[in-house]
Amino acid sequence: MFEGKTTGAQDAARNLLGTFMVGAGIGHWTFARKGFKAQVPSWVPLDKDSTVLASGVVEVGLGLGMLLLKGENRVRLGFGLATFFVAIFPGNWAQYKHDRPDLNLDTEQKRLMRLFFQPVLIGLALWSTGAWKVLRKNP
Repeated sequence: MFEGKTTGAQDAARNLLGTFMVGAGIGHWTFARKGFKAQVPSWVPLDKDSTVLASGVVEVGLGLGMLLLKGENRVRLGFGLATFFVAIFPGNWAQYKHDRPDLNLDTEQKRLMRLFFQPVLIGLALWSTGAWKVLRKNP
């Protein structure tokens, strides 16, 4: 599937993204907990606090995986993290659509720009783990 080799640039990006994910996950439990509640769409069946706490667990796990996993497991994690970024997009959209200023996203323009940054995160997750290379080899 994948020989497990990544470049120094990919390794640096993966470590940066992994560190960011761990920090964001910790923020879900602590200093940014209230702000993350603003992103939970009303149609989510769990209460907002439970959703934020659970997504923090997922983010810390994904972040640690980015920092620690190797080879094919790293590639699988890249696909998982990309899927996670797709899954949280509705929350980002809900925050934009319902004009919920939180997490330093205090203007409509900042909330809109974040929506366009989501594909960058998806691409970064795939590229930095070697998952993009696997996709290109197996169309």
